[in-house]
Amino acid sequence: MTLPERPTRIVVLAPTATEMLFAMGAGSQVVAVDDNSTYPAEAPRSDLSGFQPNAEAIASYEPDLVVISNDLNQIRDQLGTLKIPVYLAGPAQTLDDTYTQLGDLGRLTGQVPEAADVVRRMKDDIGKILADTPKRADKPTYYYELDQSLYSVTGNTFVGSLFDQVGLVNVADAVDPQQVNAGYPQLSAEFLIQADPDLIFLADTKCCAQSPETVKERPGWSAITAVREGRIVALDDDIASRWGPRVVELVRVIADAVDESG
Repeated sequence: MTLPERPTRIVVLAPTATEMLFAMGAGSQVVAVDDNSTYPAEAPRSDLSGFQPNAEAIASYEPDLVVISNDLNQIRDQLGTLKIPVYLAGPAQTLDDTYTQLGDLGRLTGQVPEAADVVRRMKDDIGKILADTPKRADKPTYYYELDQSLYSVTGNTFVGSLFDQVGLVNVADAVDPQQVNAGYPQLSAEFLIQADPDLIFLADTKCCAQSPETVKERPGWSAITAVREGRIVALDDDIASRWGPRVVELVRVIADAVDESG
């Protein structure tokens, strides 16, 4: 999409896009972000919802650009009827998708060099982390927890692809080889105990108050190598669920866990 002029009243209903815009220096052009845009602190949070978007509420900010991550309630068409341009920054499947979105937002906001610099720094940082991570012939296995009901991710998701690059093997891949669950299968405690992952990553520390201590208390989990040897990594839910510039921090945490495992 193209815009007739540089937008100065951007409304963002996508936490990842909020992080991207502020990282490239377009924060001053943002007038409102949704209630889940928790980072950075200076982002102008509002009661706007990205899950139940309301065209009238969005239009009240008189935006010259709205950024969304999904088209719930057909909000794109609703805003289009009001002649409000919308950019859909959908969930990334790969790091290249992240870099593309950063480039698109840079072009739309007039922050092309700044967006390119964010991409360059991300690539450099991730490249260095991966280069410094020892390549092991016996790749450690891991379980990635999305919530207490044991939903996980496979290697075909954005997050799973990061673990693949660091050199880990996902125990959930064996559960959903045909991607019937779109890369988000629900596992069972029995399966995980038998799979015996070397590492456990918790992406439900904020939402569900999970921690290494709560995992250790789960019946039968003491038999899992990751639990027995204290290799349970508590992640920041927000960083773990977004595909913006802070993905570098997630890659670093994963790599550090591999280093410490052996």
